[in-house]
Amino acid sequence: MTEPAELEALLTLQEHDGALDRLRHRRAQLPERAGVARGEADAAALATRLDDARLARDELAREEQRLDDEARGLAEKAKEVEARMYSGEVSSPRELQSMQADVDQLRRHQGGLENRELELMEAREPLDETIGELQREADVLTGELERLRGVLTEAESVIDGEARIELAARAALAGGIATALIADYERARKGAQGVGVARLVGNTCQGCHLSIPATEVERIKRAADGPVAHCDNCGCILVP
Repeated sequence: MTEPAELEALLTLQEHDGALDRLRHRRAQLPERAGVARGEADAAALATRLDDARLARDELAREEQRLDDEARGLAEKAKEVEARMYSGEVSSPRELQSMQADVDQLRRHQGGLENRELELMEAREPLDETIGELQREADVLTGELERLRGVLTEAESVIDGEARIELAARAALAGGIATALIADYERARKGAQGVGVARLVGNTCQGCHLSIPATEVERIKRAADGPVAHCDNCGCILVP
């Protein structure tokens, strides 16, 4: 048997649950949340562009360093040959001529490498500028994201405070309602889009706003303090 007072309390419980549902929806749909999501997506895209630019710049820098090392090696070899040429150790004109040809070839190769190195340096300059611009943009975006996250946290905190009040009121109310009745209500809520109990006005269920047979209405009203009645349409508990 169910006391009418418990059913009335159940209607109030439904109000708290409805309020909690609305608060959860508000929390999920906060405009700041969408702003943070957009900012994070922009930041991720910007980070990818930065990584790509840095990879390209670093690849050029590595090739530039390789050419520089090779050019220095050729310069050292040329100096070694020239040192032998002018040391007096070699007196044969033919051998000296051959050594000079080697030096000239080394210098030409060195010059070609240095010219290529200059081309790479020139190609790297715009990449350095692009990286600088992207980094400045990323810094601005990071600051804006931090601001938005702070605003979002504050908005969530306000809603969470309201939810705690509703939860406390619900818990206090639920303590005076039979456990079996609350379990019945929770089952009905799951199957009726969040509406577990509704008042019966005339022959209309206020949960689904559909009519039920007059004979059923009469039976429910006659057995107001009897077994729990459910709407045949939506399944929620009916309070006559």
